[in-house]
Amino acid sequence: MRNKLCAVYSVLFVFWLGLGNFLARSAQHDKRNDNGWWKSAVFYQIYPRSFMDSNGDGIGDLCGITSRLGYLDLHNITGFWLSPIFASPMADFGYDISDYYKIQPEYGTMADFDAMLKKANDLNMEVILDFVPNHTSDEHEWFKKSELRVPGFEDFYIWHPGRPNPNDTNGQPFAPCNWVSFFRGSAWQWSKTRKEYYLHQFSVKQPDLNYRNPAVVEAMKDVMRFWLGRGVAGFRIDAVPTLFEVAPDADGQYPDEPLSGNTNDPDDPGYLVHIYTQDRNETLDMVYQWRAVLDEFQQQYGVRERIIMAETYSPIDIVMKYYGNETVPGAQIPFNFHFITDLNKDSTAQDFLNTINYWIDHMPPMDSVVPNWVLGNHDQHRVASRFGEDMIDSMNMIMLSLPGVAVTYNGEEIGMDDVWISYNDTVDPAACNAGPDRYQYTTRDPERTPFQWDSSKNAGFSTANHTWLPVSPNYTLVNVEKQLVEYGHSHLHVYRSLVQMKQIVSYIPHTLATFVQENVLIILRQANIGGTLSSVYTIANIGNQQTTINLTLYEPSLKVGLLAILSVNSVHEKNEPVLMDSIVVGPKESFVLVAYHIQPEVVQI
Repeated sequence: MRNKLCAVYSVLFVFWLGLGNFLARSAQHDKRNDNGWWKSAVFYQIYPRSFMDSNGDGIGDLCGITSRLGYLDLHNITGFWLSPIFASPMADFGYDISDYYKIQPEYGTMADFDAMLKKANDLNMEVILDFVPNHTSDEHEWFKKSELRVPGFEDFYIWHPGRPNPNDTNGQPFAPCNWVSFFRGSAWQWSKTRKEYYLHQFSVKQPDLNYRNPAVVEAMKDVMRFWLGRGVAGFRIDAVPTLFEVAPDADGQYPDEPLSGNTNDPDDPGYLVHIYTQDRNETLDMVYQWRAVLDEFQQQYGVRERIIMAETYSPIDIVMKYYGNETVPGAQIPFNFHFITDLNKDSTAQDFLNTINYWIDHMPPMDSVVPNWVLGNHDQHRVASRFGEDMIDSMNMIMLSLPGVAVTYNGEEIGMDDVWISYNDTVDPAACNAGPDRYQYTTRDPERTPFQWDSSKNAGFSTANHTWLPVSPNYTLVNVEKQLVEYGHSHLHVYRSLVQMKQIVSYIPHTLATFVQENVLIILRQANIGGTLSSVYTIANIGNQQTTINLTLYEPSLKVGLLAILSVNSVHEKNEPVLMDSIVVGPKESFVLVAYHIQPEVVQI
């Protein structure tokens, strides 16, 4: 036993040397390394309406974001993507755009945007904009002209005269087919002006653009070029699967979609199987064309690579095609939502392992391709609500320990949870359309509430007497200021440490291995730390029982490890040395452990 302890303390000394080098290098780290700068990036999604209000109107804005960029820099964020900030009537809070070239006034001005972008770049952070190509607002100039059949705009949108209705005395025919909107009800809306139906796969205020019209394709490419010219590093592309619908037949008719059998409610989007309105082959080509726009801009102006993040909840074989192929590049980051769609608080460690491997195993065999991991966003319930508060650190630890890109939704780093919103306070159009008895099943408001900065009025988000959504009642307990004060033992401390390790540790490519013991998930990566070959283990007990694990099953030569990063509920101490063959892991506990590959003579006393 004495020899074992001597070995522990000798190895610990070497650990301290390595970690000292690690921390020294971190202070000099440049997050804008051009050599594949995005491939191990940590991107942070900002929901502008809820991040920071600078003028006291209860709505977040660009100046508010600028004032808080130091917070992102403190936590080593590579870049952030903004939910839409363009001019909009706000029927869907910015996803109904009336002018792609203007800033929504309640968010600020173009000068405010430029100032935000400059400060972000000065802090070595990139800015990604939300590109909403599937539809515009019905108040967009293009739609108004199309509705009036102005030459050149007649078929900018999907129009159809409808099917004959012999019993109608008002001259309004039946809808062209049975397609259903994501926001409930028919996806077809009658225009009294044009005397035709237009397609809207989302809100009635969001008519779908017609991508079979080359003029539309070029108009949207011009939008991209404009914002690239202002300095953005790329785009998160909204609702990618819905860009194209099946082309009409020889008679100009659209086919009905088949019934799903999942519900008897014909207004529910789940009533149909969307084989004619989603994931059409033409959509892939459109994404490839957009990537070409970004690559052309990069080559023309000699800037670093511009990137595409593609939002798609499609089947895995389709999602992987968005990466591109050996001859045509696609989206660098087709979002991986499987942590959202496939896992919940009842999932086991084996479920987690399967979900990780599911993405890795399906990735195309191209050197340019890296995985990505997304825990949440403005359309999904928060991590703390989906998995439980005792899994907040574990989820961030798993995401940030895996290779590739990590994406954090604002507030997940401090463990914000969903806020109950009454129907009277509900503003999400999807929820409002569902009615008071069903709105809680569709509402996205609970995860969009104001960011919790401190314990002052409105959580430090706004000085207004009324915020656009209610502030969480737990804001005095869960906020940035409190967790900075408790920095040695808070979710924010864990998150910052994980980001720092992800961006500084020199992981050796293609060394990821995942295991399960009992209900404990084990992630193993090889790395170079302080010039020494090391094994970095992430350990997450998904279960409710204390478990003892044996890591020598994977690397028998490694006898001792050092606990580098711990969840706030850990039973261990930071920098605690542990024997690799008998590590006790408490219920829902997680930690990162580093073990050096040291020659036997090093540990001799």
